[in-house]
Amino acid sequence: MVHVYNCHPFASQHIVSAEQEPGLVCCGGGALFVVSAGGCKIEAYALQREGCPLICRFSSMGSVLSLHHSAVGDYLVTIEEKNKATYLRAYTNWRYQAAEKTRVGVRLLGHLLRGSSFRGAPKEQMEIIEIPLFEPPLCMACCSLTGDLLVGCAKSLVVFSLKRQTLSEQLSVLDFERVLILHIQGWSPSQVAFCAGYIALQTELEVLVVKLTPRQKSSPAAEEHALLPEDIMTETSVNEDAEMTKDGFSPLHAQDDFFLFPKHQEMLGNEAQECGVSLVLEWTGMEAESRGDMSAAYVLFRRFAPDFFQGCSVEETRLHSLQLHPMFTGKPEEASISKGGEPTCMFVFFSLPNTGYMYSLKNTVELVSTYQYPEKTHQAVLSDQFLYIITRNALQCFTVRCSAVAARVDDPYIDTTMKACPPITMEVCALRIQLFIGLKVLCQDGNQIVLLTAADVDSKEDTERTARRNTSRKTSVCKPTEPADSGHGWNLYVITSVSTLQLYREIVEYSKRYEQSSPSSQSCVHLLSEGHLLLRTALLLQDCESAERAQLQQAFQESCAHLGDRFSRFDKKDCHLALPYYKMSGLTVTDVIKRNMSMSSVSTGYGKGFIFFLKHSLYEETMEELSKDMADKVLEIFSVAEPAQLPHVVSSPSMLNADPDRAVTHLRQLEACGTPSITPSLCMASLALRKCDLHSYRQQMDRHAEMLQVYGFIEEPKLLLHGRGKSVLPTILSQHLHDTQEGLLVAAVVALHENSKIRLEEADLFFQELCKDGVEAESSPQLLVDFWEALLVASSHESIVQELLFRLTSVYIDRITRRDHSGVKALKTAEDLINSCSHYGMLYPWVSILTPVQFNITHDHQEDLHKLQSLLCGPTLEVSFILPLLEQLSDSDRTGLSVHVLCATKLGQHETSIDRLLDRCPQAIISYANHELQNDKLSLWWQKLFPEVCDRIRTAGNDNTVLLSALKETLVVAAKELNPLEFLDLLPDDGTANFFLPHLLECSQ
Repeated sequence: MVHVYNCHPFASQHIVSAEQEPGLVCCGGGALFVVSAGGCKIEAYALQREGCPLICRFSSMGSVLSLHHSAVGDYLVTIEEKNKATYLRAYTNWRYQAAEKTRVGVRLLGHLLRGSSFRGAPKEQMEIIEIPLFEPPLCMACCSLTGDLLVGCAKSLVVFSLKRQTLSEQLSVLDFERVLILHIQGWSPSQVAFCAGYIALQTELEVLVVKLTPRQKSSPAAEEHALLPEDIMTETSVNEDAEMTKDGFSPLHAQDDFFLFPKHQEMLGNEAQECGVSLVLEWTGMEAESRGDMSAAYVLFRRFAPDFFQGCSVEETRLHSLQLHPMFTGKPEEASISKGGEPTCMFVFFSLPNTGYMYSLKNTVELVSTYQYPEKTHQAVLSDQFLYIITRNALQCFTVRCSAVAARVDDPYIDTTMKACPPITMEVCALRIQLFIGLKVLCQDGNQIVLLTAADVDSKEDTERTARRNTSRKTSVCKPTEPADSGHGWNLYVITSVSTLQLYREIVEYSKRYEQSSPSSQSCVHLLSEGHLLLRTALLLQDCESAERAQLQQAFQESCAHLGDRFSRFDKKDCHLALPYYKMSGLTVTDVIKRNMSMSSVSTGYGKGFIFFLKHSLYEETMEELSKDMADKVLEIFSVAEPAQLPHVVSSPSMLNADPDRAVTHLRQLEACGTPSITPSLCMASLALRKCDLHSYRQQMDRHAEMLQVYGFIEEPKLLLHGRGKSVLPTILSQHLHDTQEGLLVAAVVALHENSKIRLEEADLFFQELCKDGVEAESSPQLLVDFWEALLVASSHESIVQELLFRLTSVYIDRITRRDHSGVKALKTAEDLINSCSHYGMLYPWVSILTPVQFNITHDHQEDLHKLQSLLCGPTLEVSFILPLLEQLSDSDRTGLSVHVLCATKLGQHETSIDRLLDRCPQAIISYANHELQNDKLSLWWQKLFPEVCDRIRTAGNDNTVLLSALKETLVVAAKELNPLEFLDLLPDDGTANFFLPHLLECSQ
């Protein structure tokens, strides 16, 4: 369905004073080209200048059948006929004829590039380049981004690359090189389009779009196969294709007197390979090697089945107006194919007489818009902002969805709570139907539209009827009038489009009339969305000046505000769009509240969209702090619209100026309507602290157990902290809990982390900020360490566990090394952690010998040491991660020695640990050996420990009872594990026999 409105996209029109009746018309590069009806005279007019004055006039070499202008290179390419032969020619430097320089050079394609016949000083002259072809040309198209030329023939498509040859510092000439031939089987294109590697071709009822892409490298066999078409056609299929008639349908049987029309078919993306049209690429240019191996990737195929039930003939069902349209969204300096950039979007448009189709080709191939025309069309032109079509007696302007597609390709935040854009599927509309008499040709360049009319002077009745209709309709432009000379019935009109800002303002006024007549009508939102897309398109254009862009940006924010108002006012299914549109408008929350207060009231009710916006703004904590009056108004709004949200609203940092008494009143009303809840009680406790009413605070906190209060904090984290990211601020309630109930505070933050309400880094910032002014103001305050220890008990995420283990180990080592402490008692002792957390292990017996409980250090450091030792005795800590931390901890005393030996043992360095213990604490060696030297380490008893003890006894003498006791224990183990011969080999030569004899006897048993 197409909506029809009566806006005025056309600002003015005037008639071009052409001397002869035009046969062909085209425009581009700010110029209008008119080919006389005879076909051999070309006139160029300046479109951008008032009155469209004549630029120049020159003759063609033959009768022009078709012509096209390329903005890149500023050349004209024509298909001409002379002596019943068809030629392809390009006219370059045609503007030199404006200076009445009559010199014209004629040369073959590539003559200057390949030959050296050019002699003498370069001359400024118009040049006609003959472009030879193996087949007669049928159609042609120029790439709007590179200036390359595509020519369609009966059995092939030929691509010519645009070249620029420098002859001197002042002069350069254009030339072409044939670089590619695409051989087509079974098709004869009636129209082609070419842009950025995309090639579109159409017959009377079929459209095919392919893209030239680099071919993936494959095996030699596959490469040999790739030289053939992907779908190898048999002789039978080729012959059947050869029988295809020009109208796109084939006979069912030779003896039958009827035709079988092909069924309607649409193939998107890779499916289009099965369309039956075979393309074979043949690279012919000098740069074929530099381009690499290329292939034609199928993008789109569509076949239409003609419908004759409406009285249409075969000729009236033909496709027309094939066009490829690119759109850039990047920086102007990057939006160029020559600089390596690619269009953000690529669209293809084609049209049947009564229906037009626009597809998006990049990323996902999809049908964007379908245009239903009120009557048969002759021609259509797609631009960035509009689709223009002409019927027999009307110029119509339709809206397009190019910018809606480009916005979604370019911006990942579109269609989120941050940004919005009208949907691609939104129905198109006709902004204007402008009446003319006998429309024949339509072309467009920038904001100029050129129309060729040729009235049928014999049909006087039709002319008068059309004139009466034209007079009765209101219009903002001059009425088309026939020239005073009644000798001819044709005219060339140049119509100028209005500026985007002017048309947008008219659309806004138009939408207000719809709003007044039918407040619940969708037409108001539809019109505002159309205006929004017009502004978005204008902002995407690359030639916007800074002053104009600022005005467009201001209007764009205004359109976002209008759309936000519309979506906020009604209870529609898409009312949530009020949030992103208001965000894009640049309005503050206070401004939005005032706009909606003027439209509604508490008694009449607010729209769901406004409540949705207000609720999310309060939750996201990005809005400004509301004044007292505005905050009280928000409380009043939610108390009526969504009372259940009051605890979350009261807790928002934007509501700090709200009246506490009024907030408590609303919360009590909420509790009175249902069962008492935890969160409202916590909110009222927080409000009591804001009023310094400790009695009311205690009453509210005593209503629920601490575990239930933790659940309340999970439901509303803003009761404890405000902000996210780099700035996390404690609330007045969390500061009070820090002074009175640290355990509850730590448990609540742990619960927030485990429920993904706060990240670990944000919790660190929270505790740092909470403790920055206390006696524990240090890099790792005790409350933060308590949080890490509690989170280590609760967390099951491996990455979080390893991070916490590293942090806690660092803190323990730092405190043991510095030997100073803030004096703040930890919430959990080492014994508590060992009993409640699997990551803390029981201390090994030999560790307790090294550092007994009565060790001569303070109690705080004894706890830190035991926690560190317990982590090292546990199963989780990776010792290799904390080795750099051990550099600051000396092993000169038993505190450091115990940690170093624990780490060395966990790394498998048992021999080093034995040496350290024998040197520093031999009384712990047997306990160490009994615990550590087991299983595969059992041999160290006699291979390492026994020789080391014997050596030290020799050095120290036999009066060292500790070493002697260790030797006996070692011999007991050796006697149990070794046979007599092995035990005898183990004994030292200078040993005393009566000392070893009992162990030898035990061994022999």
